[in-house]
Amino acid sequence: MIREHWSKSAWILLCLAPGMCFGQVANPFAGNAQAAEDGKKLFSLSCASCHGRDGAGAQGQAEGMRPADLTRGVFKAGKRDEDLFRVISDGVKGTEMPSFVSLGTDQIWRLVVFVRTLSVVTPVLNGDPAAGETLFWGKGNCGSCHAIGSRGAKLGPDLSRGRRLNVEALKKAIVDPNSNITPGYEIITVVTRDNKKISGLERWLDNFSARLVDEAGNEHSYLRDEVISIQREMRSTMPDNYGKAFSEAEINNLVAYIVKARSEANSQ
Repeated sequence: MIREHWSKSAWILLCLAPGMCFGQVANPFAGNAQAAEDGKKLFSLSCASCHGRDGAGAQGQAEGMRPADLTRGVFKAGKRDEDLFRVISDGVKGTEMPSFVSLGTDQIWRLVVFVRTLSVVTPVLNGDPAAGETLFWGKGNCGSCHAIGSRGAKLGPDLSRGRRLNVEALKKAIVDPNSNITPGYEIITVVTRDNKKISGLERWLDNFSARLVDEAGNEHSYLRDEVISIQREMRSTMPDNYGKAFSEAEINNLVAYIVKARSEANSQ
């Protein structure tokens, strides 16, 4: 608590008013691996609903709301840790970014450490989009869940829109889908009072009702007094064996096709 008090005091002395900082404040947790892990947990609780668990921006935001993609060079052009600290602490006037000053100084510094790990150089794209398209709609059967433009199913996210994952994040999403589930596509399992068990993608869940879509695309709605239990499961409906079923070249081709389709959709 003493360190928290002094770090706040130092910040107040250095930044007497927004935009009027006299000197620099060193991040006390810079390069600290445990602080980055703590920051990741804080990010998941406080930031992921807008920025996505991977920082690339959550899918399905309200019209006009465009949360920053934190994987795209947040620290370029001389950006410092204290600059990001101030954004998190004060919020950004005129945007959807609120103040998180209530987290406390040390917690915000830990968030800064984690966000810095998100801002990485995008690897070179070296796959064949045409081969990836054949794989996507053929052997991979990806279109049974995902849409690309007007083609495919809508059980999973539309891969030509929504989150703009970088190349490495896309690869990881293919080989380890449970590591980073797109917000809004969590699985819930409902057990009804007549002992029926239904699992599917969560479409709505509050204290009074639940709505989900099963793997066949059928929608189910329940009131709380109609069920015994509702459990949210942090796992993806996407198969987790693509890392073994596909070669590295095939995964690169898939990523190249998705990136190309996304680029074409965004240019329209």
